[in-house]
Amino acid sequence: MNFNVLRRFGVTCLFLGLSWSAHAALNLAGTVPIGPQVKVGKLDNGLTYYIQKNSRPERRLELRLVVKAGSILEDEDQLGLAHFAEHMAFNGSTHFKKHELVSYLQSIGLKFGADLNAYTSFNETVYILPIPTDKREDIEKAFLVLEDWAHGVSFNDADIDSERAIVLEELRNGKGAQDRMNKVLLPKIFSGSLYAKRLPIGTEESLKGFKFDAIKRFYKDWYRPNLMAVVVVGDIDPVDAQKLVEQHFSKLRNPEKERARSYPAIPVRKDVEAVVVTDMEATNNSMQVIYPVTEDTVVRTVGDYRQKLLERLFGMMLGQRMQELTQQSNPPFVGGGSSLNRLVPGYRNFSSGAWLGRQGVGPAMDALVLENLRARQFGFQSAELERSKKSMLRAVEQAHAEREKTDSGRYAAEYIRNFLEQETIPGISNELMYAQELLPTITLADVNAFAKTAIPGQSAKLLVYTGNAKEEGTPKEEQLLATAKLAEVRPVTAKEEKMLATSLMAKPPKAGTVVSETQNALLGTTELLLSNGVKVILKPTDFKNDEIIMGASRFGGQSLFGLADKFNAGYSSGIVASMGLAEFTPIDLQKMLAGKVVNVSTGLDTYNDVVHAASSQSDLETMLQLVHLKFAAPRRDEELFKSVLSRSQDYAKNAIARPESVFSDAVQTTLFNAHPRVWLTPRPADFEQLGMDRLRDIYQERFVSARGFTFIFVGSVARESALPLITTYLASLPTGDIKTAYADMGVRPVKGVVQKTVNAGSEPKSLVSIQFAGEAPFSEDEQFRVHAMMDVVNIRIIDELREKQTLIYGGGMGGDLFRTPYNHYQLGMQLPCGPDNVDKVVAAAFGEIDKLQQNGPDAADLAKVKQNWLIAHRKSLRENGYWLNKLQNITVYGSDPARIANYKKLVEAVTAADVQAAAKRYLRRDNYVQVVLHPEKK
Repeated sequence: MNFNVLRRFGVTCLFLGLSWSAHAALNLAGTVPIGPQVKVGKLDNGLTYYIQKNSRPERRLELRLVVKAGSILEDEDQLGLAHFAEHMAFNGSTHFKKHELVSYLQSIGLKFGADLNAYTSFNETVYILPIPTDKREDIEKAFLVLEDWAHGVSFNDADIDSERAIVLEELRNGKGAQDRMNKVLLPKIFSGSLYAKRLPIGTEESLKGFKFDAIKRFYKDWYRPNLMAVVVVGDIDPVDAQKLVEQHFSKLRNPEKERARSYPAIPVRKDVEAVVVTDMEATNNSMQVIYPVTEDTVVRTVGDYRQKLLERLFGMMLGQRMQELTQQSNPPFVGGGSSLNRLVPGYRNFSSGAWLGRQGVGPAMDALVLENLRARQFGFQSAELERSKKSMLRAVEQAHAEREKTDSGRYAAEYIRNFLEQETIPGISNELMYAQELLPTITLADVNAFAKTAIPGQSAKLLVYTGNAKEEGTPKEEQLLATAKLAEVRPVTAKEEKMLATSLMAKPPKAGTVVSETQNALLGTTELLLSNGVKVILKPTDFKNDEIIMGASRFGGQSLFGLADKFNAGYSSGIVASMGLAEFTPIDLQKMLAGKVVNVSTGLDTYNDVVHAASSQSDLETMLQLVHLKFAAPRRDEELFKSVLSRSQDYAKNAIARPESVFSDAVQTTLFNAHPRVWLTPRPADFEQLGMDRLRDIYQERFVSARGFTFIFVGSVARESALPLITTYLASLPTGDIKTAYADMGVRPVKGVVQKTVNAGSEPKSLVSIQFAGEAPFSEDEQFRVHAMMDVVNIRIIDELREKQTLIYGGGMGGDLFRTPYNHYQLGMQLPCGPDNVDKVVAAAFGEIDKLQQNGPDAADLAKVKQNWLIAHRKSLRENGYWLNKLQNITVYGSDPARIANYKKLVEAVTAADVQAAAKRYLRRDNYVQVVLHPEKK
């Protein structure tokens, strides 16, 4: 599927398609068609519609209203009003009074924000409405909602004034170092284009003072059918869906005198310019080299497609080279890369950028420019191209294998891009044909020729440095210019590609056997006991056609190591992984695994040792080989250790500069009385305590033995083909004596009421955290009641603090009941707001808690929570990840397996009295920690 297919590989890749005979000659002038999977039509009024039947998830319909109008169309008296109009769509319309719409949608199982949502950008506004299809009236009402959004928003003057405070809070939440630096940078990046003056959030002055007529005028001018699309994907008859679209949208009319829908031009930069921007709260130092914009053409023909495909291959190979630079013992930057970027419709550019390390601008600029020049002058090598082709083709094959089990939301996103960006939508079967036919025709000479034109030479450019204002050595603008000029004339040589082994293991380990095999009818699993004592659970499913996920967990983790080893234990698994396996570096492994769908990781969590893995069916052996090597052959590499240590220290250097990081640390230290085992924002000094041999010893101490692990496989796993691989790679793992229990490190919350104020940050914004924590008996029934109580509180926070009192834009409660390392609870509210509203927010939050404790939940609110749970659970039952999580809880924590089948009864059994009792038991006025962030005192 277009764009989504290769995102797992860290690149954006277009896959388009065309249906033809496998042996037919390609007509590069042929048009890329619309695939048979979707019906695309247009009403007489110009409204476009997309309809696709898709049963993943079952009994669910994804609806979208897409308006080809965003902030770029605002007049000078309308700054921020495209986004404001989107807000008003939820505040009253022809068929729904204010608050009625959100309340109704919650009643059928949707969560505000998580399910029901919308967004506004420069060129579009998109409304998102997922609907359960169990009841016909809900489907019809959903189309009525879309119709109201399209032409029936009320824009009541009083409601507009009420919403101002909420949108201003959203504006406040976005303020900070990046926002301040962007105000300087964006006019430069967009070369003075209108885009720099039309950020979707608008300005505080405009939001406070705009006239009612201004927002109504925007809606009237731009919310018109010839700028709209309706997307319908899900469990619905396409004929029925088309009738509903026609019924609700055919009567929409375009204005008699339309305003022209145009796209602003971005001037092409003609000179070399440098800009340096610093901020006291910036968390990292970075640099960019931004080259002039060029035209971004729309893909229409097979020839266009081939060119785009070639460009993505180029991007993948260049990205791989940049990643390799970070593996040096003294890397030139923490992270960096170069790529072609689509800025806005019609424009793209080539740019390079890096997060800077201790070496500063010079080495980073040299490395980026030299790598670009190397590719421009000498091109790439055949091995690089073949690896990228294999990865691309494999991604399309995977998407094709899952074509009938892909979520409707992903298809809906494709059709939105087709409407807004003219991205082609030929369907994945045709996309696979394209990949199979065209990838072999793209030669190394083709890619190298493109590199010469894509990577600019000594042309016009914008050099950007952003960093922390406290940093020493911040370059001057003239220094940036001189550094870039010097880098461009340094000598460069062709890249050398080293030979790689053809297999991960020279020979497989000596296989073990299966000692016993039992069936669990309730869970649909097969349980194996291997000859080395390791246990395996197989849960075959048909939720995906080609997905196997695996997990293993046992007690232990970081808790088994003393305070002196806190950082070595905490970072051990990540740093050990960064050194590779056996004789292979991480880059070697990445190259060897090109074209494979496989991922494996091991780790030390706080109280558990864990293994996570995933693969396709054909790559299961590779996955298990990697798992075996994670136990048997972690690699030692002093150069890579120094590299990751250097980059980690550099990354952490200014992490605490963010006011939110200061606040988060204050919450943790206050709640847990500054216990030394509590993790805070990373500091460079943390990494000074790391020793390569010690952290490797810690890792090997926990992974020298597989005793106590139960490896759980869920998905497209067939017993007959998996068993020989399991006995070879898992039954051969060592299982010597090892501690399989966690240690209680003594971390406990303070008791009583503790209140603290923190001053950090220059913007007028505050953050309130209210934490409730303490000991409590654990049971799964009680955990259920706690979750219900929190969800009710979140409904009340949105309804009261946001919608009625307009004190916040977002916020809520989270947390859980825990059984390790002792039975306890930790529940917390996080509420961003203005400094002047802190007392009101705290009073309102506790007011909702008081009402819940005194009166219990409103029956409608509890019903909304239950309906949302039931719909979410129905979807989860068809997901491999859900089953892996449940099976791990059963094997590690002894959870009751019957709760899965009895879920509906358990939900129905939760009463208002249960929720009220939970609120009284856990949200106590005599036991909480309240931390408030205020701006720094001036």
